[in-house]
Amino acid sequence: MDQGPQTPHELRSGVGAPVDAADFPEGKRAYVRAMFSAIARRYDLLNTLLSFGLHKRWKRYAVQLVAPPPGGAALDVCCGTGDLAFLLRRRVGPAGRVVGVDFAEPMVRLARHRAAGRRGLWFVQGDAEALPLPEAAFDVATVGFGIRNVGRVPRALRELWRVLKPGGRLVVLEFSQPRSRLFGALYGLYSHLIPWLGRGLSRHPDAYRYLTTSIRGWPAQEAFSGMLRQAGFSEVRYRNLLFGAVAVHLATKPSLPQEPGQGKANPVPEG
Repeated sequence: MDQGPQTPHELRSGVGAPVDAADFPEGKRAYVRAMFSAIARRYDLLNTLLSFGLHKRWKRYAVQLVAPPPGGAALDVCCGTGDLAFLLRRRVGPAGRVVGVDFAEPMVRLARHRAAGRRGLWFVQGDAEALPLPEAAFDVATVGFGIRNVGRVPRALRELWRVLKPGGRLVVLEFSQPRSRLFGALYGLYSHLIPWLGRGLSRHPDAYRYLTTSIRGWPAQEAFSGMLRQAGFSEVRYRNLLFGAVAVHLATKPSLPQEPGQGKANPVPEG
């Protein structure tokens, strides 16, 4: 698979500023792959510092919601260095299996290093829009803060639908639109600081400028729920975290055929 530009200089000269997914999906794919490849070694530290450690709690909650069965098969797409995959591995137990997929080779390499010596856990390089996996193979699937980085989101959602077993569950954890006006104003101020902080911590000039740009362009909770229904999922619901700045979406692949767009998204009840 073509890895695209790998250095910050090549990233700037070859792709330029962040591109719009709808208009330039191929350009976005190359840009995002190069960016995440460049910051891979500092990725976990950056996530922890910029989210004040909250991303770990959110990921644990996402795995709790998707509820992988003991001995089951779980998939994590846009896996990064493997945080969600390791949490899924604990839930499926020694008889289960977990596969993590990411299209940035340095991320996959770091995830494999973390998984050294562990059975039932594999990391492969692959594209979310064309998963190198058989259909109806997984009980659950997760995507943590990665779906907005995909060039063609509807295609990636259809791929997730394809590889899930009938009745399989999907959780998507993603940045969203704050529902509190006051918090939204504070979050907006912080988002202006993120590129400056990210640039200093990652030593990459574009990485966290892209983050804020991609979040601003991402659909709100109900709109993304509609995309899940259009991809064929049912029982679509979500819960807002951090006053809606983050949302966790839960959806199910129907056991019986269902018309796309059926059903309505509801908030996930707090347990």
